[in-house]
Amino acid sequence: MIGSTLLTVTHLILYCRSGFEAECAQEIQDKANALEVFGYAKTQTGSGYVVYECYEPNGAVRLIEEINFLDMIFARQWFAALPQLKHLPQEDRVTPIMEAAQLLGHKFSFLQVETADTNEAKEVLSFCKKFTSPLSRKLRKQGLLLDSKRAPVLHAFFLDSSQCYLGYSPIGNHSDWFMGIPRLKFPKDAPSRSTLKLEEAWLHFLKDEQQEQELRAGMTAVDLGAAPGGWTWQFVNRSIRVAAVDNGPMHQDLMNSGIVEHLKVDGFSYWPQKSVNWLVCDMVEKPIRIADLMVKWVAEGKSERALFNLKLPMKKRYQEVQKCFALIDEKMAGQKYTLQAKHLFHDREEITVLLRKV
Repeated sequence: MIGSTLLTVTHLILYCRSGFEAECAQEIQDKANALEVFGYAKTQTGSGYVVYECYEPNGAVRLIEEINFLDMIFARQWFAALPQLKHLPQEDRVTPIMEAAQLLGHKFSFLQVETADTNEAKEVLSFCKKFTSPLSRKLRKQGLLLDSKRAPVLHAFFLDSSQCYLGYSPIGNHSDWFMGIPRLKFPKDAPSRSTLKLEEAWLHFLKDEQQEQELRAGMTAVDLGAAPGGWTWQFVNRSIRVAAVDNGPMHQDLMNSGIVEHLKVDGFSYWPQKSVNWLVCDMVEKPIRIADLMVKWVAEGKSERALFNLKLPMKKRYQEVQKCFALIDEKMAGQKYTLQAKHLFHDREEITVLLRKV
């Protein structure tokens, strides 16, 4: 337990990609129902966030304590919050926020002043950046902000400069990135911006020590739908040998590396003679076909792990994800495995999935 609060915390705020509010709402509704933390989700299409209101006092606290944030697909960030703070006075917004923070009954290790990731909220984001310092100083002066890595993170999520949600997320069960978004720099010698998808996926799914262990020089990988080589580049950059499977052309610098074999065949017909450490796939195809292909590789021992994108349909996206996961579970019957998925910042109408045997 993080600790009790002095005021009921019934709101769970979840950030998501604009346009995916419905999927984020469906996901948290399912997980909350499974825990019998009943409530309802409030969404506005294009807003970039979801509010889940719990019926029971401090229901939102239960959710952030009992659900693993890494199991959330469509949420970039979350926190348990007080009811919305409205009509914050322009001349002094700090005092009412500080007073509300005291009602949460915690000390905090860090402050995040954030807003939604939408074009409409860009002006609000500018305000958030300017407002962070004065609010931090006041919180620190009042003893609410500590130099501790064990205390929860305080979030102030602004809808505009006069209203916000205030709450907290537990250490180790949230996104460490501001607004839940990793700020990655595009490598100038990478052949396509899709390279950032794979880089972000590894940052999300693998801890630092896992990256050192599972992305070692000399390992082997297959990249299905590789051209022009954005994902292959990430492996080459780590001195991992790659079979790049695609009828299209590969970037010449990758071919010059000496550790890339270009196989001009269809990704659905290619089948390796030897097993590999990594299978990755960013092919444009119906998600159920991709899921079926990926689980075949892992179930039959051709790859230790598969990292792939599922291109989601315009409608019933959440249901399509559940359908693909059910297929994977069926095909992996009798085998121990882990399945993780995330709608990454660099994804668009897709989610990224990591399947591996245990």
